[in-house]
Amino acid sequence: MLAPKKVKYRKWQKGRLRGLAYRGSSLAFGEIGLKATQHGQLTSQQIEAARIAMMRHIRRGGKVWIRIFPDRPITAKPLETRQGSGKGAPVGWCAPIKPGRVLYEVKGVPLDLARRALTLAAHKLPVKTIIVTREGF
Repeated sequence: MLAPKKVKYRKWQKGRLRGLAYRGSSLAFGEIGLKATQHGQLTSQQIEAARIAMMRHIRRGGKVWIRIFPDRPITAKPLETRQGSGKGAPVGWCAPIKPGRVLYEVKGVPLDLARRALTLAAHKLPVKTIIVTREGF
């Protein structure tokens, strides 16, 4: 699972995701990719589950790029704890997603196989996505 080695602050405030993604909104490495069309947060478990689903379908050959990294901590209070007494302990990591962000890219496999693999990956994610291809491919 993806997680940062070191962070400046242990606990973050939630904040709000507004606007579109300008960085990371075009294909940089592969010929086909999965692009988010909705705001959301992807946990490191969801990112890994989508990657495994994609790799199992592609089998051998091809290359997959993960274009997002979970670097924001998620905190949670223990179960059956009363409110108050501060913020909960960090339990995991997430990546904030804006519409237009490319999440995964694939290269080196037939287009129909890559399309099916990206569709399987999209089923594992909590945000709506579309499949995009590079012009001239």
